[in-house]
Amino acid sequence: MKITAVLFLFLVFACTTPDKSKKIISGDLMPGVSVEGQLSVNEPKFYNVMLDSNTYVYGEVNQISVDVVVNIKDSADHLIASFDGPAEGLEIFTFDVSKKGQYKIEVAPFKNDSGNYSIELKLVEPLGSSPEKRVDQLFTKYTANDSPGAAVAVVKNGDILYKNGYGMANLEYDIPITPSTIFHIASVSKQFTVFAILLLEKEGKLSLDDDIRKFIPEVPDFGKKITLRNLANHTSGLRDQWNLLALAGWRLDDVITTEHILKLISKQKELNFNPGDEFVYCNTGYTLLAEVVARVSGKSFPAYTDENIFKPLKMTNTLFYDDHEKIVRNRAYSYYADRNGYKKSVLNYANAGATSLFTTVEDLSLWAMNFENPVVGDRDIVNKMSQRAVLNNGDTITYALGQDVSNYKGINMISHGGGDAGYRTFLSRFPEQKFSVIVFSNDASCNPGALALKVADLFLRDEISPEKKDENIETTEIKVSVNMDTLKAYAGDYELQPDFILTITEEDGNLFCKPTSQPKFELKAISSTEFSVVGEDAKITFHRDADHKINLLKLHQGEVYDAPRMMSLDKSSVNLGEYAGQFHSDELSTDYTFIINNDTLYATHPRLSDIKMTPTKNDIFHGNVWFFNQTEFIRDQNGSVIGCKVSSGRVRNVWFKKVN
Repeated sequence: MKITAVLFLFLVFACTTPDKSKKIISGDLMPGVSVEGQLSVNEPKFYNVMLDSNTYVYGEVNQISVDVVVNIKDSADHLIASFDGPAEGLEIFTFDVSKKGQYKIEVAPFKNDSGNYSIELKLVEPLGSSPEKRVDQLFTKYTANDSPGAAVAVVKNGDILYKNGYGMANLEYDIPITPSTIFHIASVSKQFTVFAILLLEKEGKLSLDDDIRKFIPEVPDFGKKITLRNLANHTSGLRDQWNLLALAGWRLDDVITTEHILKLISKQKELNFNPGDEFVYCNTGYTLLAEVVARVSGKSFPAYTDENIFKPLKMTNTLFYDDHEKIVRNRAYSYYADRNGYKKSVLNYANAGATSLFTTVEDLSLWAMNFENPVVGDRDIVNKMSQRAVLNNGDTITYALGQDVSNYKGINMISHGGGDAGYRTFLSRFPEQKFSVIVFSNDASCNPGALALKVADLFLRDEISPEKKDENIETTEIKVSVNMDTLKAYAGDYELQPDFILTITEEDGNLFCKPTSQPKFELKAISSTEFSVVGEDAKITFHRDADHKINLLKLHQGEVYDAPRMMSLDKSSVNLGEYAGQFHSDELSTDYTFIINNDTLYATHPRLSDIKMTPTKNDIFHGNVWFFNQTEFIRDQNGSVIGCKVSSGRVRNVWFKKVN
């Protein structure tokens, strides 16, 4: 029979007995046919497909009752791609192959999970013959008319090369996304706030090196000068507004105004660190910068930016949104997925500066072009925005002024991403190529940064394509085998920072690393003590002490960071009654009551669900929510608990006094 299609796909092991030792389960994956499966702990299932050359594949795993990881491997069992998205709903996987051959789709349980799933190849077709067609394939997930979606724009030499919209802006009224759909773009807003400050500096009305208290005296005097520059490059040491609000009992879908934030800032008594000592991302700084623009210019921040940036650039669908009741036509609403479908991700922000810019991919294209040929501002401002910050110790960081300056596959890239509620956004500029990519989405599971870089790969393939390998030379991957007992000895929790833990696990003969509030990463052995972090430019090494025990991990990622092993705590020896009681924070104007329920300590608050507290060290507990990460109880000279300090990544050591 003559095969006319460019793709043929069939079950490889249909007539063979599965290899039980490798837990290979055969499965008939044909496009458009859903196959059900069940996962047990540490037992992945494999589906083998034969693909023709230059083929694109898009598939979905419905995580019915199990959180899965999908891995794509070639015939030599080399990992091509790995997908670990939301814990519920659909796990999307998409890949393309250049060579004809057998490929393996592995569905594995996340951690020690188990349960039911279904898998379906939704689309298998020839790889797009043009960059535009390839872009459409990248966004296949968002083409349905019953799901949120995305918008994309590609800019080159002052023109929009390509723009498109996919999926729905509003699921309740079936309104599709177009390139003219308005999105809340979250932290991509920050570069506009800095630009406004630089315009005022150009007029001689302020300096980046001015003390913030010169303009906003309500900011407490911490005994250290905090400059506008510190605010703009996240080296101020101020605590982050969102972490503080959440810790104070606010929901992030509450109506939150600039006034609320300023009042909260005015009550703070400590910094996270001395200004200029560290880089810690801080939204508070940008709310303050926007307030500086308003006070210096005598106009509201939205009015100033509209008059001095948006109108001159003809960004007619762009505004800073500081009124949660304001009607904005043609806006996209945001969503997140669970096992029952999509739900609204509500956002009621009524503050601007750190976030809250509403715009379209078309309008943001005009902004990207302004960096190449300034219509607003000048070359001096553009250059200043891309100057990386230098810490007090002389180290240069990648963050500049409202932008991250880095290198992507050998060329310079200036970028920033954003995420609020279910909005996910990314702007990447390649200044030497006069090229930019913009991706907006209203789906919380979207990774716009990864999509934008894949788009850049397509249009800039001659400049940024990976090093070519000589296909006539056979290469053999060196596999390092590490004794199972050694792998198990590495398992444990390692403290990189007081509230940032690296959890190392051994699963079915493989090692994984799970950072706090991040997905887990596979570790690949380089030697018996060295492991590369799969998918990241990082390495982890394990170190023995004088007693030959593994009590230290070192993370090599640009610099080398020590992470001591957290010693196991005999939880039965912890007297939970010592920590029970009511604790008050003057800085947050709120109280928490610690109670004991079923031999477990909980932190309770009138507006929040109870927070489960797990002891990790003497007098130190870990909370199970992002804003209550670590609690250290403080004792007086008699050994009695008198208060506690709560930390959560961007907030350190908020003091709560025991009052009852």
